[in-house]
Amino acid sequence: MKRHQITIVDIAKELNLSKSTVSRALTGHPSVNAVTRQAVLDLAEKLDYQRNMLAISLVTRKTNTIGIIVPEFTSSYFPNITIGAQEVASKAGYNTVICQSNETYETEVANTKVMLANQVDGVLVSITKETKNFDHLKIFQRKGIPIVFFNRVCDEMDVPKVIVDDYDGAFRAVNHLIERGRKRIAHLSGPPSLKISEKRLNGYKAALRKNNIELDEDLVIPYDLNLDKVHIYVNHLLNLPHPPDAIFAINDPTAIEIIQVVKKRGLQVPEDIAVVGFSNDFASGLIHPSLTTVSQPVKEIGGTAAQLLIDQISRDVSEWKSIIRVLKTELIVRNSS
Repeated sequence: MKRHQITIVDIAKELNLSKSTVSRALTGHPSVNAVTRQAVLDLAEKLDYQRNMLAISLVTRKTNTIGIIVPEFTSSYFPNITIGAQEVASKAGYNTVICQSNETYETEVANTKVMLANQVDGVLVSITKETKNFDHLKIFQRKGIPIVFFNRVCDEMDVPKVIVDDYDGAFRAVNHLIERGRKRIAHLSGPPSLKISEKRLNGYKAALRKNNIELDEDLVIPYDLNLDKVHIYVNHLLNLPHPPDAIFAINDPTAIEIIQVVKKRGLQVPEDIAVVGFSNDFASGLIHPSLTTVSQPVKEIGGTAAQLLIDQISRDVSEWKSIIRVLKTELIVRNSS
């Protein structure tokens, strides 16, 4: 037998209130006193009432939904950022629609269409390694839908951004290796298309300069974040006439793969070659040896980005164009260095 769908009329009859009063109570209208509002909410929960969000959005022009687009979910980094964003969004009364782009531009474009189809009130975005054209993201601006970038950002768009100090984090990571006596430090860097790759590379170079170590271009290898290729680059470095005594990696998944390749070559970490990553991924403290890494405040990144987005939604977007929040990193020294 088909179950009766609870409506506003049912709640109104039960509490002897008008439909308009119940409707205003359910949407948090200030004209309804706190006692009445709570009575309506309690009964709605008891009866398992489901609000018609489409009808509400037609009246309020809001869906109370924000979108989150991330490039991948293969490590713990972006899931934890998403959790931080969801916690802030939920407290503010927003639902979330989450899409991951599988590190491809085409999927990212498709994900933006999903967000537009769901009529999100705003969107948080971290771009893929392939993204060089941003027309699909500029659509949100043209439609007056607030957008905030985090981690991997687009400099072409004058919107709020939340990043960490990648330059300083990389500088301290490489300086740490030098303080441990390492002189030939290689860097397996990320795609040049990503600003985080550029900033971490610049931090690496600055640490070398500070310690009067000449940059050896043969020790710097940019790659596309495809972990299947790490063994090719690491073996190339180890086969050099003067191989490195340390490697600083663009991120933790890369660093963990480096450790596995080094061990397969019969070398010891850190005795023969030290390894440092970036992100403090969940697995970095579990592998052997445990990974020295640059920790990022991932939940704070997500929470800060979500709050900036919610502030935009509730205020004039133009007030927030120049905001860039730069969060600090922390060097976590473990056994790989």
